[in-house]
Amino acid sequence: MIAKIGQVMVYVRDQDVAATFWTEKMGFTVLQDQDNDGMRWIEIAPRGDADTSIVLQDKNLLEQMDTGLSLETPSLLFYTDEFEQMYNDLAEKSVTVGDIVDMPPGRTFNFADAEGNYFAVLETR
Repeated sequence: MIAKIGQVMVYVRDQDVAATFWTEKMGFTVLQDQDNDGMRWIEIAPRGDADTSIVLQDKNLLEQMDTGLSLETPSLLFYTDEFEQMYNDLAEKSVTVGDIVDMPPGRTFNFADAEGNYFAVLETR
């Protein structure tokens, strides 16, 4: 089902300041800086070929969207190439799953563990 941990999402108030910190102070590389209809995300990694990356998400925008996610700690984004099957399997197992949402990088949904911690899944293509 889950192929790998693809991204860690970090929720920040100022994406540009955060990106500058990670690139100039920590030596990370910007892999993507995309804006789609006002939803911007900046993907960074220690190297261009890293298996896992950090995505700097706009905390202000996500608060307005009222996603139900805890924005105080980073979130994990899992990758799967069995998207529909994973969504259906989790729902059948009475796991709390969110709606499937089309995002610029692909389809995604959230799920919660037994303590109400939310995680995200992205369809890999």
